[in-house]
Amino acid sequence: MGDQVRKAFDNLRTVLEAAGLRAADVVRINYYTTNVDELIEVLGPLAGEFLGSNLPASTLLGVSRLALPQLKIEIEAVAAR
Repeated sequence: MGDQVRKAFDNLRTVLEAAGLRAADVVRINYYTTNVDELIEVLGPLAGEFLGSNLPASTLLGVSRLALPQLKIEIEAVAAR
């Protein structure tokens, strides 16, 4: 789970930078996961590493599965200036 969360944040950073934005510009973030308990264990430090002092509105939703069976986490974010 930790590796997938880190990769999702890395991908998000890449997309934000391509749009001329940064993690500080994220105003809403949704987490979709197949294992809520496992995500809660790793999310705090990794989200803090990515978002820093930015605390966007967020939702964590448990789902039965994601697009591919091996995926445990999907992150959806909205950024604005």
